[in-house]
Amino acid sequence: MLDYLGIDAKATSNSDEIANAEKLILPGVGAFDKAMLTLNERCLINALNTSILDRRVPVLGVCLGMQLLTRSSEEGTLPGLGYIDADTKRINVSTNSKLKVPHIGWMEVAPTGNGQLFSQVQNVERFYFDHSYHVVCDDVSSVSATISYDSELCCAIAKDNIFGVQFHPEKSHRFGMRVLNSFESLV
Repeated sequence: MLDYLGIDAKATSNSDEIANAEKLILPGVGAFDKAMLTLNERCLINALNTSILDRRVPVLGVCLGMQLLTRSSEEGTLPGLGYIDADTKRINVSTNSKLKVPHIGWMEVAPTGNGQLFSQVQNVERFYFDHSYHVVCDDVSSVSATISYDSELCCAIAKDNIFGVQFHPEKSHRFGMRVLNSFESLV
């Protein structure tokens, strides 16, 4: 999708390239602990800390990548990166609900007015989700968009240079393209 949009990007697990990046996208598909173990085994956490915390480079966590930005997850026992004061919790739907977990499919997103990724939204936007967990922020001002899935769930975060989306922008057609272009335009 980044190639399609003409956004200069490079996939890497090289710690020097990550430490010196202008922007970072932290993708993720899979399990929380396995992802944190992989970041540790590849010695990437120091590089991420250098870029995100020291140099204040914008980072966009996508799906599991957003969850990794939190302190912890109910999915595992390892600590997360802790860049945002939040924890990742399993989606709970009421017993009489017909909704399923994992939540897979298209959903309308409600921007909260916080964060730059949704500042240009004027109409309803729909994104593609595939998740069983959601982020719960300590401070609601870190929530930049929500969805209604038996209850209101955070689906996007923004705090300073740290951004995250629970949905998959690369699978969300024109709305996903808008989010990726908004992230690219961040200074």
